[in-house]
Amino acid sequence: MGDLSKRQRKAKNGSRKNSEPKHPGIIRKKTKKGSMKPHRTHQIKNNRSKNKKRRSKRTRPIWATVSPLEQEQFIALTRSIPSDEPVVSVIIPAMNEDSTIAEAVLEGRRIHPSSEVIVVDNGSTDETAVRAETAGAKVLRYHDPLGHDVGRRMGAEAAKGRVLLFVDGDMVIPAQQLRPFIQAVLSGVDIALNDYKGPIQRTPVHPVIEAKYVLNIMLGRSDLRGASLTAVPHAISRNAYETMGSSALSSPPLAQAIGIASGLNVQAVHPIPVGQLNPSRRKGGADLLTEVILRDHQEAIHWLTENYGSRAGYTDLYRDRQLVRMK
Repeated sequence: MGDLSKRQRKAKNGSRKNSEPKHPGIIRKKTKKGSMKPHRTHQIKNNRSKNKKRRSKRTRPIWATVSPLEQEQFIALTRSIPSDEPVVSVIIPAMNEDSTIAEAVLEGRRIHPSSEVIVVDNGSTDETAVRAETAGAKVLRYHDPLGHDVGRRMGAEAAKGRVLLFVDGDMVIPAQQLRPFIQAVLSGVDIALNDYKGPIQRTPVHPVIEAKYVLNIMLGRSDLRGASLTAVPHAISRNAYETMGSSALSSPPLAQAIGIASGLNVQAVHPIPVGQLNPSRRKGGADLLTEVILRDHQEAIHWLTENYGSRAGYTDLYRDRQLVRMK
């Protein structure tokens, strides 16, 4: 055989080079297209290393996702609180919310390094309780539905934190949006309300929104407009909880009336558009609760008239009704 030409030598060397594996020690198999891929055993090893990285990432403390500046702000506000007491109790009533409850719990755990998350399983028939526990929450199980807002009371009675934050299990609100309520209470606010006014531009205005405005006007807090304990999220101090009483939490408008009348510091601190976060309610689900919420506002107004007179503490101005003669 004669000497190979330059082109032939180049082709021979190229084929030999392609036949060698790129990484020594890795077995490669031909695919349908003739390309070389690692053998399955090496794919398994690679997958194991990836899973190991995922596990290590998952076990990182949730508080590590908060910026150092925010951590320092919280620590400064909570130095006077004993270390054996949780700073924040996140209370989440839930009924058949297994699709969102785990995320809601995780966001609650991200709020503060010293926190507890309490899920009140309000007669669920799905995996709400199991998924809440898996996510790290303490679960209070009730096989029969407790009724609207009663879960807030049961969760509050089991809470140990200095700040009680109330959210719902059917909406996932990022921890960053929940921290303003905690910071407000730690800074001296007793009741930190969601500054949500509702769709007041619609005609007619929804009766629940009207009821919120009317109650705040009667309480002498027209500045709150539609902000109400009826809407989550909101946070209250331990002092507010003891002043209002746990039973009042089952009727949020009543709790708000008692709190304001008692001189508690009540502020609308941060807007969360709950109507947009929960489109199922916005499409008509909330109307099923309209009667219940309106009765709660009537209960609050009745409490006002019982304790502060028929005019709820307002004067009759210059009227002297005793001089009116009946004809």
